[in-house]
Amino acid sequence: MSKHTPMDKEAAARIQSAAAKNPDSDTARDEFDRRAQSARDTNEARDHDDDEGWPPAPVSA
Repeated sequence: MSKHTPMDKEAAARIQSAAAKNPDSDTARDEFDRRAQSARDTNEARDHDDDEGWPPAPVSA
């Protein structure tokens, strides 16, 4: 059985850095860096949804 680790900021940054350093790499050509960023954003949004009081209530004027 494989271990699943959610994408976090640091992992997405490492992937994006590797793709930027070598634009001809499989990572860059397959746009994995963009998918990693998307996964990170999704995970952060889910983490915020789990927080009490998220999303914040609108401020009334």
